Amino acid sequence: MAPIPKGGTVAVTGASGFIGGWLVRDLLSRGYRVRACVRDVNDGAKTNFLKAMPGYVSGRLTLHSADLNVAGCFDKIFKGCHGVAHVSHIDASGSESGGYGDDDYTKMVNDHIIKSVNESDSVTRVVVTSSVAAVVSESNFDEMVKRPVIYEDRFPDSNNHRLSGYSRSKQQAEHFFSNAAEASGRWDSITCCPADNVGPIQSAHQGDRGPWQGLMKKMLYGECNPAVHGYRPWHTVDVRDTCAVQIAILESVMVQNGERHIAYNTHKIEVEEVCARIDKLLPELGFTTPDMTEDLDEKGIARRAERRAVYAGTDLRNDRTRALGITYRDLNDSLRDMAESLITVGEVKPVLRPGYSLNKD
Repeated sequence: MAPIPKGGTVAVTGASGFIGGWLVRDLLSRGYRVRACVRDVNDGAKTNFLKAMPGYVSGRLTLHSADLNVAGCFDKIFKGCHGVAHVSHIDASGSESGGYGDDDYTKMVNDHIIKSVNESDSVTRVVVTSSVAAVVSESNFDEMVKRPVIYEDRFPDSNNHRLSGYSRSKQQAEHFFSNAAEASGRWDSITCCPADNVGPIQSAHQGDRGPWQGLMKKMLYGECNPAVHGYRPWHTVDVRDTCAVQIAILESVMVQNGERHIAYNTHKIEVEEVCARIDKLLPELGFTTPDMTEDLDEKGIARRAERRAVYAGTDLRNDRTRALGITYRDLNDSLRDMAESLITVGEVKPVLRPGYSLNKD
């Protein structure tokens, strides 16, 4: 199918979120018209930052209430749109099982969004935001040793019965959309699989999400647990670069239905190093880096070493997004911007060394 026209209209689901909010801003900066879909346009805590964007005053940005759990909520919004950036996926509180991993619920949500795309008679391209968790999410670490190269055509081992509900739901969304696009013949669906999104928040409520923003928020408050996520390092990408990938997909004449594109800056970093780097990047702040020493017995030390060795041996690739012309930001810039935004926008009061205080002028 054709890419969307420059200056065209794009609907963004999950527009108040970390990725969605930056995608709205970046689309506007490139001259597009944006229909930002949020749960409640009157929830100022989550939408005021969108209304403060210049495009809102001019009318190039419009906000629309849309509850993912209500079929047909996107029918009117998608009509006249050239593209849809589907960032929100599903509501994790949308069912008794918690949303993720509930196959019937996942199908219901994706089916009604696809129906709205089909009935729009205008959408030619959908970008589905998935995750690297849909590419590799092994509880069987031997599988990661056997298949250490992590690229778009890789999927978690089909015999991995402990695959997380989150990973399975992301994979299902990818397949639902690409299959529906192929059946339609009028639009295509391409997937963006971001790694661990870092970078600045735009609204205070985004500091509690993430989990990466939430983890740095804890660090600033003096908490850092190296064992979080089972010693998995952060495979980082700046949220603004994730959005650049999504826009490149919307604009590209080279992408094809069903393709996946991993957004990743090739920087792998341990949790405690992220925490320690805050003071290195912002020495003027006087951040008190917490004690990250772990009290482990011999078995715990061996387990930590084993897990970190497995992750160190993996090779996560970003070849396809490089081919789209994406140049990734330096990780230090992303971490610095995230820390400063959590303090300024998120109003986090970090733990500081004696003699230091926040600038309030």
